[in-house]
Amino acid sequence: MTNFLLAGGGTAGHINPMLSLADAIVAESDANRVWTLGTKGGMESKLVPERGYELLLIERLPFPRRLNSYALRFPREFLNAVRAVQNYLRLHQIDVVVGFGGFASAPAYLAAKREGVKVVVHEANALPGLANRYGARFAAAVGVAFRNSKLPNAQFVGMPLRREIKELLTTSDRDAARRHFGLDENTTTLLVTGGSLGAKRINESVIGARHLFSAAGIQVLHIVGDRSDLKPESTNDYVRIAYCDRMDLAIAAADFAISRAGASTVCEFAAVGLPAVFIPYPVGNGEQKFNVVDLLAAGGCLTVADADFSTEYIASTIIPVVSDSRRLKKLSRAAKQIGVSDGDERLLKLINSVLSTK
Repeated sequence: MTNFLLAGGGTAGHINPMLSLADAIVAESDANRVWTLGTKGGMESKLVPERGYELLLIERLPFPRRLNSYALRFPREFLNAVRAVQNYLRLHQIDVVVGFGGFASAPAYLAAKREGVKVVVHEANALPGLANRYGARFAAAVGVAFRNSKLPNAQFVGMPLRREIKELLTTSDRDAARRHFGLDENTTTLLVTGGSLGAKRINESVIGARHLFSAAGIQVLHIVGDRSDLKPESTNDYVRIAYCDRMDLAIAAADFAISRAGASTVCEFAAVGLPAVFIPYPVGNGEQKFNVVDLLAAGGCLTVADADFSTEYIASTIIPVVSDSRRLKKLSRAAKQIGVSDGDERLLKLINSVLSTK
């Protein structure tokens, strides 16, 4: 019997690969037992129990970026979180801690180090986050989703994919997916998504180009984000929704996509061979532009800066690509060559190699 503690949360980018690994662990052996570690108020508090796994909680402690009262309290509260994780490790006799980054991971890494429990790190982004840079210093193994990741001693394993995305590799039904959204089964389809929060420039540019898509015989599935002020709309060749809880069907319906370059999105599109133009999020530490480096070099996608994405760019670049079936097939083949469909199994194999050594 092996007891696993998987630490991650805060965003779907941490939670989905964590849950994919959890599924692989329990599928491998009935003797394996999995607990997850997250923070109060994170998305994991909903997603993890829905998947049937027990969620252990610690306080959410962002790393302080300025000197204030929170920064003065942070060391004490962080150590309290570490001690809470140590108690979990003892109570459940954890054999290995697997961290995916996010607020829960740093306390988990230090707690494991204190308790002599092995640590494995998985980094989803090409540019690693603070918690995983810390954990990688003493981890027994480090797995990365992108070949150009700069974490030391890292092994490329790819991204553990959501089960519904993996199912697309064998059971994809494009016609049924299009019918689900009220789209025509026989019309070239463009998927537009800026992530759950939406993307103002992407949304405005696509709306400005609606007449161009229509004239080119391209129908559009436009996911504007649930915080957008844009209202849902449906015509014969344009469907706009705020939020999509069946992204697997949205992907299956599409011939091409316009998207941000989040790690999970890039990996999912590549695995199923969906060609796309990626528009890296221009705010923050700019990690998204690094997520497309390998895929772009292989000829499996296009990319454009947010500032350069416009209705004019759509007219000059995207519509000619989407209208060229031979170009789409070439992009799709190149994407699949880079994509990884068994990242969960590769990561579990890496973890088992750690557990097999004394």
